Amino acid sequence: MRSRQRMFAAVMRLLLKCLRLGRRRRFRLVRQVEQLWHYGHLCLRSLLYNSFTNGDVVLDSLFEPVYWLVDHVTRWFGVVFVALVIGLTSSIVAIVYICLLPLILQTYTPAWICWHLTYGHWNLIMIVFHYYMAITTSPGHPPQAKNDLTGVSICRKCIAPKPARTHHCSICNRCVLKMDHHCPWLNNCVGHYNHRYFFSFCLFMTMGCIYCSISGWEMFRDAYAAIERMKLLEKERLQVAANQTYYQTPPPTFSFRQRAFHKSVVYLWVLCSSVALALGALTLWHAALITRGETSIERHINRKERQRLQKKGKVSIAHSTGAGWGRARCDVPLPVTQVFRNPYSYGSWDNWKVFLGVDVPRHWLTRVLLPSPHLPHGTGLSWDLPPCVTEQHAPLLAI
Repeated sequence: MRSRQRMFAAVMRLLLKCLRLGRRRRFRLVRQVEQLWHYGHLCLRSLLYNSFTNGDVVLDSLFEPVYWLVDHVTRWFGVVFVALVIGLTSSIVAIVYICLLPLILQTYTPAWICWHLTYGHWNLIMIVFHYYMAITTSPGHPPQAKNDLTGVSICRKCIAPKPARTHHCSICNRCVLKMDHHCPWLNNCVGHYNHRYFFSFCLFMTMGCIYCSISGWEMFRDAYAAIERMKLLEKERLQVAANQTYYQTPPPTFSFRQRAFHKSVVYLWVLCSSVALALGALTLWHAALITRGETSIERHINRKERQRLQKKGKVSIAHSTGAGWGRARCDVPLPVTQVFRNPYSYGSWDNWKVFLGVDVPRHWLTRVLLPSPHLPHGTGLSWDLPPCVTEQHAPLLAI
């Protein structure tokens, strides 16, 4: 009897211990959930409670995963994009040499043959040269020795002085002199030393695509009509084959060479027209930036600076004169003491001369219309007045 009572008491004590342990674990879990909730609530409030928070900060925070994905994926897919550019360009050149050039030599007059041979090969040489130089030329980076480097700010990622017009590329993980953007089609940054090669490649590639689209328009129409006839004849051949008698023969079909010729012409025209539209818009955008003496990043920075000055009551103007955008002037007295102007703009014409490296008139032929590996003005570390600029401008308000 006593042994049963002892066993019952032991079982009850064990049950009570289990209940106490369950309550303790339950309480610990509840406490951990409460701590996580308070911690997350505090983090959310610390992120949102900021007097400088605006719509741009919220958008940047929302797109931060996208930026991370682009930074890490673009680095690996750059080689694929370069191979794609080389493959598509090579396919167009092969179609021109195999399909179109024999037709041009047989049907065109000698004057038109000389024009097509001269312009086509010149355009091809300019495309190949500038694309190769844009890929292989380093955009320029600040020197590793930081003692003699004059910087206007400190890079938050490199923790090093950053010269004027220098920005950090998150894909290359380095600061780039006069950075414009990171181009995945080049697998390289567009900066101080290869900006001219990039723009020249875009320009000559657009010109080549427009040339192929215009000169191949009639061939494209004939090839497209031939492909439609192929489809109709194929349907008729299938119908005849289904109801064939001893006195019926199927209609003749096109040969493989004819099919390949017509489809290649359609492929050439569609690809060249599409690239001409897309790349032409990009080229016009960069031409407008060069005319204003800006890069893609500086366009955004200068617009923000003008908005900031306007909010402070300082009028931001830039009236264009005969000399160009950068020579701002206002005949009416302004009620402000400072006006923001782009400090790196020397006027539309001079901006183009500085960008292309044209110092004397003959450079328009030797440096612009012919392949030239000449270096740009300056080192990208300081921005003194280039020798090709015709006039010295008044000091400008920089950012």
